[in-house]
Amino acid sequence: MKSSSLRVGKFTFNWGSRTYVMGILNVTPDSFSGDGIINKGEVVQTALTQADEFLASGADLLDVGGESTRPGSAAVSADDEMERVIPVIHALHATFPDALISIDTYKSQVAEEAIKAGAHIVNDVWGLRADPELAHVVARYKIPVILMHNRSNPASVDVREKLGNAYIGSEYQNLIEDVKKELLESVALAKNAGVEESHILLDPGIGFGKTREHNLELINRLDEIRSLGYPVLLGPSRKSFIGFTLDVPPDQRVEGTAATVSVGITRGADIIRVHDVKEMARVAKMTDALVRNG
Repeated sequence: MKSSSLRVGKFTFNWGSRTYVMGILNVTPDSFSGDGIINKGEVVQTALTQADEFLASGADLLDVGGESTRPGSAAVSADDEMERVIPVIHALHATFPDALISIDTYKSQVAEEAIKAGAHIVNDVWGLRADPELAHVVARYKIPVILMHNRSNPASVDVREKLGNAYIGSEYQNLIEDVKKELLESVALAKNAGVEESHILLDPGIGFGKTREHNLELINRLDEIRSLGYPVLLGPSRKSFIGFTLDVPPDQRVEGTAATVSVGITRGADIIRVHDVKEMARVAKMTDALVRNG
């Protein structure tokens, strides 16, 4: 692979040695999974409490997002997004100085302020395509970036009561080859801006512009994304393809998420991005014991 390890702050990722766990902190009122913390009392304190639980349960990273990415959600301005996430990142950095924090944003202005507040990684659901300046921000601060594949079309959303929303109508000539090609286009955007190759991670974008069948195939063939040579993040947690498969709402998808995480790890996932940190950290640890050396 491009690099066998990555040093971020005081933390070192040794790719292939174990699966790393990213806990989701949604500083939103409209998360698809129902875990947005804006409507749950004092936001910063709620976030700190959730972060403390995540870290105690085995989270290696905390992913802070201020704009819902659920199908059909409304866009949020950069100012509103910063108003949500910057106080939370400041507090996380001050309270848990050794914790790794990623900012889930596609906006360069939000990313830069988040980095100044203490974020260590940028997690961009549009793979540097939505805001060309973001690649330069990442390069300038010499931090890692997660590039996600995304073919979402807000006009093509299937809304189902209790099961949630899903994107429909995405057409691929060849699912895996198309995803690989478009991820490498995002890689090129990063490298052309000066981002170090060892700072690039990929995410196949489970649920973003993909049908249920696409998502299942992507997880089962994740090793083909991993073969591009970059560390891979997998984010299947509580998503609608699990709901459609099991016919259950978001708060009943822990077992389905566990299955996707376990199979994803066997196919080469390096990081799993999840809501249910305690349970998924155990799934990852058990799967690692089965399939990783040592």
